[in-house]
Amino acid sequence: MKNALRYKGFLGSVYYSPEDECFHGRIEGIDDLVTFEGRSVDELKGCFRDAVEDYIELCRKAGKSAQKSYGGSFNIRISSDLHKRAVRKSISEGISLNRLVRRALEKEVGDSLRTPR
Repeated sequence: MKNALRYKGFLGSVYYSPEDECFHGRIEGIDDLVTFEGRSVDELKGCFRDAVEDYIELCRKAGKSAQKSYGGSFNIRISSDLHKRAVRKSISEGISLNRLVRRALEKEVGDSLRTPR
């Protein structure tokens, strides 16, 4: 997502509504729906930070984690040709397809958006 705000390890999506003439978004990567809006970029950023702070406090009071938990597995859809080439590469390197994909993701994602603990 190119249009994203970042604050305290949280990501916020950013959209513009020409009809309402305002920016709006939501906190991504959480189990709840938390939205924010603003008429200017500065107002949007402030509302996002306020929404994050409010959400953290709400989760603290409820005794739940503010960050969404992930199970560590997901399905992807790729072309049959890419699937074939990935399997052949993993076989030639003597590793599982899962390990090949994990390595590729680690290389691509790195620590760029690592969530602080």
